[in-house]
Amino acid sequence: MDLHAARLAVSPETLSLLATLPPYDGDNALTLAQQLRDRGADPDVVAAALTQSRLRAAAHTKFGEFASGMVFSQEGLEQATRLVVAAHHGQRYRAAGAHAIADVTCGLGADAMAFASLGLGVVAFERDEGTALLADHNLRHWDDARVVHADSMVTLAQGDIDVEAVFADPARRNAQGRRHDPRDYSPPLDAVLALRARWPQLGVKVGPAIAHDDVPPEAEAQWVSVDGDVVEAGLWMGALAHHHGHSALVLRGGEAHVLDGFPVPGEVGEVGEYLLEPDGAVIRAGLVGPLSHTLGARLVDPHIAYLAADAPIASPFAASFRILESLPYSEKRLASALATRGIGHAEIKKRGVDVDPAKLRRTLKLKGDASATVILTRIGKSRIAFIAERV
Repeated sequence: MDLHAARLAVSPETLSLLATLPPYDGDNALTLAQQLRDRGADPDVVAAALTQSRLRAAAHTKFGEFASGMVFSQEGLEQATRLVVAAHHGQRYRAAGAHAIADVTCGLGADAMAFASLGLGVVAFERDEGTALLADHNLRHWDDARVVHADSMVTLAQGDIDVEAVFADPARRNAQGRRHDPRDYSPPLDAVLALRARWPQLGVKVGPAIAHDDVPPEAEAQWVSVDGDVVEAGLWMGALAHHHGHSALVLRGGEAHVLDGFPVPGEVGEVGEYLLEPDGAVIRAGLVGPLSHTLGARLVDPHIAYLAADAPIASPFAASFRILESLPYSEKRLASALATRGIGHAEIKKRGVDVDPAKLRRTLKLKGDASATVILTRIGKSRIAFIAERV
């Protein structure tokens, strides 16, 4: 982050003005800015305060009420760990008996905040000076958390730090967008994994698209979803690992559910009266097969992540749908079937078929008062449309 902008964001003048602002309203932001300047407020301070007001509003989904006391950069907010997920990170370190942790790429300090709130000592490294200033503000409430503006990989290599465990969240974005190859992380994943030689208790936050072949064989790889959205994957080593193989952490409605196992295929069978859609974290972890065994369900196709069942199944790891009708997929057939049922509101899901749901919705020209879920998929070489209702 630009150092001047960071200094301005944490200045007493900006923070004081920020505390007086109403909830952020993008439609009225320019008018409010002009009113503040007309009252004599410094234009740079006004711009900084309104920027922070906008970012705090956006950060509410990740940080809840904590966002109202934090400062942000746009890039830092995009990569910051959701607080509910960071809390699970911290619980791993506490359960492993670690008391002092090095957060080697702290960013805005989200994970360091979670560690510190659990009573763990944190040395939070940030290479970018502007971002380090923001993190220092965000961690101001915890005496055992300190921010160090330095290249953590250099500092750790010199051995000048006394910690028991390490956490890393390598940067996965640049000007061209997301970087999915771990070799393109900053620092690269291999460099972070090399820290195990001195600190076996190592945790690394990685992108959820990480290939299974890039997971160290001795690590627990856990994919995490929050209310249906897959938000990250984590590699946990040493005493931080709770399971062998892969796991899926599903956070939904304030509750946490964990499925663990090894990626093995499930049995394929006939479509029944019910269709199950595994959570994205389960799919990313390669645990659709183990989930099918656990639920007593079966795959509709060996390459498609939908499960079939003959009775309703309640599981935090899958959404359940009762099939009302199935038909070979074509736009004309589907439109006719939906019209016959008077379905004017349809949730459209697809897997294994090249269909644009938004374009299809326009083509279907839905009319009626009824609602349904349309599930488009492939079974063998056939494209199938299911008209279903959520259970």
